[in-house]
Amino acid sequence: MTLPSPALVAERDARAIPRWALLLLCAAYVLPGLFGRDPWRNADLVAYGFMASIAQGLAPWHAPAIGGIVAEGGLLPYWLGAVFIKALPWLDPAVAARIPFGLALAGVLVLVWYGCFHLARTEAAQPVRFAFGGQADTVDYARAIADGAILALLASLGLLQLGHETTPEMLQLLGMAMFVYGLAAAPYRAVKARVAVLLALPVLACSGAPALALLLGLGSGVLHQQSQYARARNLLPWLVASVLASALCAWALGGWAWRVQMNAQSLPDWLSLLAWFAWPAWLLALWTVWRWRSHWQRRHISVPLLAALVPLIAALFMDANDRALMLALPALAVLAAFALPTLQRSVSAAIDWFSVFFFSCMALFVWLYYLALHTGWPPKLLANVLRLVPGYEPRFQALALAAAILGTLAWMWLVRWRTARHRHALWKSLVLPASGVTLCWLLAMSLGLHLLNHVRSNESLVAQLRPLVPAQACVAMPQQPLPLMAAVQFRGHWPVDGRTPLDFTRCDHAVVSAADAATPTPSGWMRVGMLKRPRDRAGAGYWVLQRRVPALPALASNGAR
Repeated sequence: MTLPSPALVAERDARAIPRWALLLLCAAYVLPGLFGRDPWRNADLVAYGFMASIAQGLAPWHAPAIGGIVAEGGLLPYWLGAVFIKALPWLDPAVAARIPFGLALAGVLVLVWYGCFHLARTEAAQPVRFAFGGQADTVDYARAIADGAILALLASLGLLQLGHETTPEMLQLLGMAMFVYGLAAAPYRAVKARVAVLLALPVLACSGAPALALLLGLGSGVLHQQSQYARARNLLPWLVASVLASALCAWALGGWAWRVQMNAQSLPDWLSLLAWFAWPAWLLALWTVWRWRSHWQRRHISVPLLAALVPLIAALFMDANDRALMLALPALAVLAAFALPTLQRSVSAAIDWFSVFFFSCMALFVWLYYLALHTGWPPKLLANVLRLVPGYEPRFQALALAAAILGTLAWMWLVRWRTARHRHALWKSLVLPASGVTLCWLLAMSLGLHLLNHVRSNESLVAQLRPLVPAQACVAMPQQPLPLMAAVQFRGHWPVDGRTPLDFTRCDHAVVSAADAATPTPSGWMRVGMLKRPRDRAGAGYWVLQRRVPALPALASNGAR
């Protein structure tokens, strides 16, 4: 039965973004931060440490470790980073490890575009046909909708930092995008769809998300069993094979783990996180679900809806976990794209003016702080930086300044283009949000990169250790955070023992946490100095460097008189 379509799209509205402009926008989003950025602490630095442990031969491939502490979950991301570190020895190891994850982010964008394109080609997704012609062509309409999906994904605030890290979640995101593409392309590209589905779920399982892989496989099996497309129904055996392969991979790599941590505060935290993390994709996705509510069983709604609901629910049950929520972004972007042909002009104008105001203010804020650091004006902003990060010395980089100037000029031209007169293209409402997010990331990774490296990495702690700890000296760090151990071992190049207590370790140096300077020193050790990161408050984030006291030679009982 043919259901009425809520989309009214004229031929002039179904214009695609010029390919050069879309590619340039994606490059401005993916490339900044790929080079010149230190591994930032917490998940980014920990993942790099596990990769480096394999690449440097300090741990076996089946058990990457930092200071003797073995990684948990899927090992595929660590293997991938280690392979690139070994294959590109002339690059800084942190940069080499980041390259495959930058390629993964680019792959996510490509897969989301093609997945949305194939979904928009289905008969149920087509707009209303006009009585006297003039409606959008099927392929042109699908291209415009796919362009909107890319813009919605780039505009999602949650992807901004997490999407540029070297963490297992990036490969999980690639697996999700590949899964959506495989289901979407089944009626049109049978071979490519089978390959994508066969790879997607094992990639998820081998990257630490086997439960998501199983749930997605079971849910998609139910959807495809009822599909009106014969090629989609023929995908069922490949889905079953993918589910079995993902379960086997998770079992072989020890990826099964219980991560449910839900409590009374989880739902409010989840709603608060979702409100900004997936903005504006979640709002447009809700509008799509409402306006296309009679099409919930059609492929262009059911496929991305399934791929969005599974990680959304998983994030809720994992105590509002932002990394699980990130996996919903590709599907939410596809759903958001189908809202574009049904949006009212007032909603589109509100999104435009909010984007102009918010992102222009953010860009101005970054530029003023950059001027304050390098010229001393405005003096109040300079005083704020020196108060928050005492002792920071800015570094001028001509290439970074040139990139920031070009990005800012492009933003100004785009704002003028969008607000000069009414535009008819479907994707017009998401141009400014996507470009604004890209501009902020470009400015942060050019004008603010040196300051962010100083504040967000552990390089300052390593620099404090260098004059105090001899090269290749063993450093004991029992019960210390993994990011700190990774920085000491793989950025400072000292062997680290993170498992043995101080009383039994063979190391002559130790780094231990200290609530304040009055923490008693263990017997047999002497305090050498205090370590502190920029912006850490007194009494929090301090570490104490200790050195073993040499044992006094025993006095002979006879012959000493």
